Amino acid sequence: MQRSFGVTERRAVLTGLGAGAAVMLMPAGLHAQGRGLGLSSILGRASDAALDKLAQPGAFYGDESIRIGLPIVGNLGGRSGGLLGSLMTAGDRLGVLGGITRSINDAAGVAAGEAKPIFRDAIGNLSFTDAPAIIREEDGGTQYLRRSANDRLHARLEPLIDRALDRAGVYRQFDGLAERHSFIRNAGLSRQSINRSVTDQGLDGIFAYIGNEERTFRSDPVGNLGGVLGDLLGNQ
Repeated sequence: MQRSFGVTERRAVLTGLGAGAAVMLMPAGLHAQGRGLGLSSILGRASDAALDKLAQPGAFYGDESIRIGLPIVGNLGGRSGGLLGSLMTAGDRLGVLGGITRSINDAAGVAAGEAKPIFRDAIGNLSFTDAPAIIREEDGGTQYLRRSANDRLHARLEPLIDRALDRAGVYRQFDGLAERHSFIRNAGLSRQSINRSVTDQGLDGIFAYIGNEERTFRSDPVGNLGGVLGDLLGNQ
């Protein structure tokens, strides 16, 4: 059955998206539901906007704050790794690794463009058990999403990254380089470790962008209300 939102409920959703104090305006039966829908809508729109930006050609590589570094065994989640990391970075500067860093970042962008349904599904399955605490933080929804769904998102993003890296020829590039350079062979890189490293770093970048989008939304909740109410009404 279709149900329309009244003025009081809309006002409650708006204030819930911002400060959270006037959420109490919502009728008791709709209190938790409305807050959850409002937060889901913010995160859904933030994730869509973030992934759209990251799917643009050169987006990952062009932003040094999220640029994906070369995979380093022993420090798979990071962007550098001791002596081996220094060798790989030096090799990149000297041209030994050619455009492989760019290829890795471009592959991550392709995967980001395919990841919207994955993030929307994860957001839809969230249970907002501490909505006031989430609302108080400018990127509280993004933080909550990462705490609650990071492992699931990682597992579902890995196949997209793997396929994109394969299509971009990254695995073939590493195999060819390993035949010619001992420091690449000694890195002990495998398809799985490369994929895991790129997925780890890619998720870091995606969550950073989602957080930025959430903060932007919260800075102008009135201007963005129309889209959220559209989402809310469409779910009724």
